[in-house]
Amino acid sequence: MVTDQAAANEASPDRRAPAGVEWQEHPDLRLIASGDWIVTQLSGVTGQLGAHRTERARLDVSHMGEVDTAGAFALARLTGGAAALRNSGRDDLDRLAELIERSGEPEAPRQTRPHGLFGFFVRTGERVETLWHEAYGSMVFAGRLTLTLGHTLAAPRRLRLTPLFAMMEAVGVNALPIVFTMTFFIGAVIALVGANLLTTLGVSVFTVELVGVAILREFGVVIAAILLAGRSASSFAAELGSMRMNQETHAMQVMGVDRFHALVVPRVLAALLMMPILTFVADIGGLVGGLLVSWITMDLSPTFFISRLIETVELRHFWIGMSKAPFLALLIAAIGCRQGLLVEGDTQSLGRHVTAAVVHAIFLIIMFDAIFAVIFMVLDL
Repeated sequence: MVTDQAAANEASPDRRAPAGVEWQEHPDLRLIASGDWIVTQLSGVTGQLGAHRTERARLDVSHMGEVDTAGAFALARLTGGAAALRNSGRDDLDRLAELIERSGEPEAPRQTRPHGLFGFFVRTGERVETLWHEAYGSMVFAGRLTLTLGHTLAAPRRLRLTPLFAMMEAVGVNALPIVFTMTFFIGAVIALVGANLLTTLGVSVFTVELVGVAILREFGVVIAAILLAGRSASSFAAELGSMRMNQETHAMQVMGVDRFHALVVPRVLAALLMMPILTFVADIGGLVGGLLVSWITMDLSPTFFISRLIETVELRHFWIGMSKAPFLALLIAAIGCRQGLLVEGDTQSLGRHVTAAVVHAIFLIIMFDAIFAVIFMVLDL
């Protein structure tokens, strides 16, 4: 029985009749459609699409079989528009007529932007409105992220360990070489500039304090945060954006999987756990770079450099730099995840939001580092 049904299904396309058209002028002008008006059966009527077009013809579909969008479009061309399809009495032609009319609607004319002083105020207002919506969306995202992290801390069994460790490897372990190398050269540059300046003043030994305070307090955590933004914020935005484009996040929502628990929390926690390690490695790299330059240019031995660093540079500078690391990590991961979840269904949107993730993250890193500097200065730290 199954074989007979399969054979019938295979034979059914052969029973389709080619589309046919007949014009009848009395008592009124009618177009009598016959056969199946589907894309594979329209070869017999394609030559008549431009020859008999008229807006007075009525459509007779009493002898017509199946119809698809291509067939409905051909009928609309023969009868002069989709109005005849609506009056045919068939519901499927009525729906297809709506699709044809919708596809043929002209695009809305592009509004010309005002010029001059008025145009400046218009553009300024648009930017202010965009910033307001961006700030509001960021606050909503931050609130939901806070609630989700609270639920995760209250029920740790909900945390997905496999993606967490995978993100920790991608965010932290794989970034250690580039962080060390970058801060090594930053420390070397600081020591070189300090040596050239302080040697003229006869106090070249203070290069040790300059390198120590600059690296431990500012440059170590800032360089690590900027590299984290460039590597991980863009990666988070690209990964989540690709999932949005492939509708994987919609599928998770249909299956009842919380996107924040499954996608955002592991990335945020990975950044929070690995950022202090990256900052520590950055501090070591910067100090090593300063040590080598001081040794080569000013003949300060490594033993003297380390001993003077311990004696003159207070430990509070190290902890001030480390205290910024968790906050900056939370900021970077949240921006990357939010921009990824804002991606729409096209590649242009993906590129735009990946770029926005990196730019916003670096801008906020510099801004909040300046805010922290002011706060620590007021607190005399």
